[in-house]
Amino acid sequence: LGFNNSEAIIIGLCLMFSSTIIGIKLLPTTVLHHRHSGELMVGILLIQDFIAILVLLAIESLGKGSTDFLTMLTPLIMLPILVGITFAAVKYVVLRLMARFDRFHEYMFLLAIGWCLGIGELAHLLGLSYEIGAFIAGISLASSPISQFIALNLKPLRDFFLILFFFTLGAQLNIVVLSEVWIPVLILTATVLLGKPVIFRFLLRRLSESNRLAWDIGFRLGQISEFSLLVTFLAQDAALMSERSAVLVQSTAIATFALSSYIIVFNFQNPIAVSDKLRRD
Repeated sequence: LGFNNSEAIIIGLCLMFSSTIIGIKLLPTTVLHHRHSGELMVGILLIQDFIAILVLLAIESLGKGSTDFLTMLTPLIMLPILVGITFAAVKYVVLRLMARFDRFHEYMFLLAIGWCLGIGELAHLLGLSYEIGAFIAGISLASSPISQFIALNLKPLRDFFLILFFFTLGAQLNIVVLSEVWIPVLILTATVLLGKPVIFRFLLRRLSESNRLAWDIGFRLGQISEFSLLVTFLAQDAALMSERSAVLVQSTAIATFALSSYIIVFNFQNPIAVSDKLRRD
């Protein structure tokens, strides 16, 4: 489509991920927590998130103006250190504080936010990104009994910032540049919407999953991800992507978010289905 090698590789990486927001928001809660399909879906998304962290680390290293071995190695050393500090702090400090003051909902709310922001800042000090720190902070609490309580109490805050996230995405979209890349946008959007369900169906069938489940998971993951947008933002800051290629990814993300959501809502079980037959909370 006329992009240079580095841009083409990054665009390809961006198309690799699927949206955690759409996948989880349009999955019925009963399926998410109590069925094999929910476990499979979350497992795939978690693996993608870990791969996204490695991609973000690589882009950060390349964006520092030096591609020597030490520059590439430093984030890979710092990531295990951050993970070790985080999980140790959860085990010996955070969970004990939560167990002692779990009656005070305001305290739990502030502790969760402080934990997220604190680990994000620690990641930044270690040479990683805030996003990686926040993600690891969430994973460190995911297996604790208090995780569901935190998730429910932070839901209004999450939805609020989710709105701001998409607002910012729209505000940064350069309409003038979009007019130059609308044909590649259509091609990539069609490729993602048609290709991902087929590929996931093929792979899941090879793992002995049922044909119906394979198609269901395939269509639910048939879009690109919020992580794709983070990758483009970091790559653009690191001068690894032009505005033209960044707009291409952003526009493809918006198009696949919208069209994939409609496909799921009208054809698969979800909490906001128009049909009573498909609506599952």
